[in-house]
Amino acid sequence: MLRTGRPTTLLAAALAATVAAAAPAIAGEGQPSPWQIGFQDAVTPIFHQAHSFHSFLLIIITAIVLFVLALLVICVVRFREEKNPVPSKTTHHTLLEVAWTVIPVLILVVIAIPSFRLLYAQYTPPKADLTLKVVGRQWNWDVVYPDAGELTLTQIMLAPEELQPGQPYRLAVDNTAVVPVNKVVRVQVTAEDVIHSFAVPSFGIKADAVPGRLNETWFKAEKEGVYYGQCSELCGLQHAGMPIAIQVVSEDTYNKWLDAAKTDTEAAKKVLQQASASSLTSVASR
Repeated sequence: MLRTGRPTTLLAAALAATVAAAAPAIAGEGQPSPWQIGFQDAVTPIFHQAHSFHSFLLIIITAIVLFVLALLVICVVRFREEKNPVPSKTTHHTLLEVAWTVIPVLILVVIAIPSFRLLYAQYTPPKADLTLKVVGRQWNWDVVYPDAGELTLTQIMLAPEELQPGQPYRLAVDNTAVVPVNKVVRVQVTAEDVIHSFAVPSFGIKADAVPGRLNETWFKAEKEGVYYGQCSELCGLQHAGMPIAIQVVSEDTYNKWLDAAKTDTEAAKKVLQQASASSLTSVASR
């Protein structure tokens, strides 16, 4: 009989505290969370599809692991020396051999169908409403708006003393790229010096930035907010100092920001600050 006492109580309390502390970090949106479990929250159709595929695979691999574990336990219990002093000399079993060949093939086919659907969706973008060209270099990003007279924003990581309240350490940048919500954004990715990798987890996108080559990806953000990423290819001494920041705003705010950014980036930042303040006031009044 299990005796409960102080050690058991302390263990239960520690477990409950761990779960409670991890609860808000289980699903982070826009940036990683301490002790995060799993992916960041999806805010694009592609990443929603990737989330579903991941959950589907998790069910399959869990079933396989439990099945193999059950077979191992059966073998240990039923075929130990005490039970079988004279082991069987069976070497072939046609039905069993056919089964362990055909069943894995069928499992792979079941996995392949949603996998190909996801790949097709990733590499067959709909018509773009907006194009961004992202150029990686040691150690910052240029975000270019070809449709806005080659407007260029250079993103450099903020030093700790430059951070404003709410800005994440080693992820916030001086010039945040801005896109409108619910619009298809085509992203062209390249580099000037070495190979980099442009990745924004909440969008479910990642594309290598290769000198002399133009790679392409796309996203359609369904929720306003600031979403962070980082260079995901080891590119030199300051590799960890190449964050990416993209702010998703309403179409009206985006148009105002774009008009201001063409002449004065500081004025454009004030447009975003005013829009954020207005949004907070609207939420508080509900």
